[in-house]
Amino acid sequence: MKKISLVLAFAISGLIVGYLIFGKWGGEYVSLKTIFSFGGNGFQSAFRSLSGVEDMRNKVLLCGAAGAVVGLLLNLRSKR
Repeated sequence: MKKISLVLAFAISGLIVGYLIFGKWGGEYVSLKTIFSFGGNGFQSAFRSLSGVEDMRNKVLLCGAAGAVVGLLLNLRSKR
């Protein structure tokens, strides 16, 4: 259970850091609903793609994934 909680904590920390770094569009932060909503109709998908929100979402999610990997590596290292 400790391993999962450590990985989850680092993943959430990565998402927060990624949002703080990449979450601004036009000087203001984009809503979390916009970043974490998937799907939608063709018009919404086209808008997200053209406006750069899709790229922003990918960067935030990659930061979360990187945080999860760091948490996993720290956990594996501490067992040695």
